[in-house]
Amino acid sequence: MELTVYLAGQIHDNWREELKEKAKQKGLPLKFVAPQTNHDRSDDIGEAILGNQPDNLYRDDAASSINNLRTEVLMQKSDVVIALFGEKYKQWNTAMDASAALTLNKPTILVRPESLIHPLKELSNKANVTVETVDQALEVLQYIFE
Repeated sequence: MELTVYLAGQIHDNWREELKEKAKQKGLPLKFVAPQTNHDRSDDIGEAILGNQPDNLYRDDAASSINNLRTEVLMQKSDVVIALFGEKYKQWNTAMDASAALTLNKPTILVRPESLIHPLKELSNKANVTVETVDQALEVLQYIFE
């Protein structure tokens, strides 16, 4: 059995690559999908497909609709969602993706540091599992295969 894991969270560092490498080292049969991690591509996709937009509002709207479609397709095809909340960046997209996963009844693992216990209490309460590290999230997935 192989699980497809949607990796929701900020795209400003390489946490996904680190997680994938750790999963590979553990020999876990996991396939990973994620939001577009190329920030420029994500921001520019609306105009790349639909052409120049009259202003930033329309530019962002065009990109958002295409990014949201991509996220929905990949999330629906996933077996489980890991939503990483960090302290360094604003986490709006992560919150949106975690909420979408819960709405789709996707098994969801929330990764959040201790400092975000209070602001994420409702999401933590709805998630299947809440952990503090990516390593703990991988241990949860590893347990599925025991």
